[in-house]
Amino acid sequence: MKQRADLKAARRVVVKIGSALLTNDGQGLDKAAIDRWSDGLADLRKRGKEIIIVSSGAVAAGMRRLGWDSRPTALYELQAAAAVGQMGLVQTWESSFQRFGLHTAQVLLTHDDLSDRRRYLNARSTLCTLTSLGVIPIINENDTVAFEELRFGDNDTLAALVANAVSADLLILLTDQSGLFDADPRQKPDATMISEGDADDPSFAAMAGDGGALGRGGMTTKVRAARLAARSGAATVITSGRNDDVVRRILAGESLGTFLKPTDDPIPARKRWLAGQLKPRGKLHLDAGATTALTERGRSLLPVGVTGVDGEFQRGELVVCLAPDGREVARGLVNYNAAEARKIQGIGSDKLAQVLGYVDEPELIHRDNLTLI
Repeated sequence: MKQRADLKAARRVVVKIGSALLTNDGQGLDKAAIDRWSDGLADLRKRGKEIIIVSSGAVAAGMRRLGWDSRPTALYELQAAAAVGQMGLVQTWESSFQRFGLHTAQVLLTHDDLSDRRRYLNARSTLCTLTSLGVIPIINENDTVAFEELRFGDNDTLAALVANAVSADLLILLTDQSGLFDADPRQKPDATMISEGDADDPSFAAMAGDGGALGRGGMTTKVRAARLAARSGAATVITSGRNDDVVRRILAGESLGTFLKPTDDPIPARKRWLAGQLKPRGKLHLDAGATTALTERGRSLLPVGVTGVDGEFQRGELVVCLAPDGREVARGLVNYNAAEARKIQGIGSDKLAQVLGYVDEPELIHRDNLTLI
């Protein structure tokens, strides 16, 4: 999906809809708008497209039902609002698609569901099975049970990780903005919208702004989501969900919003899963030689190239690898725990048994369990 015209051929599409759209800027679930989106999505489903919806709005809908004017900050209040709002949210989606004889499925996820490899694969299998049966999954973060260190933080990131998991062709992020601008259009009316670009263009992050009062995401999270989605070869379109018949028009190749295309070939599924992990357990500081070996030669990480170890982690957990200037260059599953890693940092692999009294693996991270960032 390197050109807008290619979007006509997209078979599996993840559509994320933000809270402001779903609740008409906090006035309660906008059933008319949900019906309008369902009209187009149902037509695409019946034409053979596989549609997965990542739906925000549970907390905002719950706030409305509970009579709260502002988003709470206490986690237990957010979880209560999500529990109340999720009921109305999923009922509204189900009744809307039932008009076309289509079934929906509620799927609630936490970060833990996608950070554990077995649960990740199970989630992928379930979602692919649902779409093969003609069912439209309605996915949301499981706000009712997720606690802070297990949160995705925003549904843009969740949508990108879902796109990775199911190998989607296209990620559509529907928001209350027309697209990505070179400056915040709310502050600079003469800001110019970016029509298209590369998903990994670092300049886009500087252009992105913060989220609104109802949601946790902003353009920053959407740019990051596009970069994540590109790892599996998915293109991303960021545009206004208030455009008429927006998804069908995007899939017809129309130039709506901002089109961010992948620039590299998709990375293998296992390394894609590694790249998508949001909660690393530690950091390994590398010397220049190890950085070059990883980034330019595709080598494993050996203990001799490590100059420092941060955090507490166990064997098999995710750690990030930092270049001498502090940049994250890779992440992977470590073969030794933090205490062992500290003992063997800077040591040649031939001396591991002498230092530890045993050898599990000669590498600190094997290249098969490592992905570049």
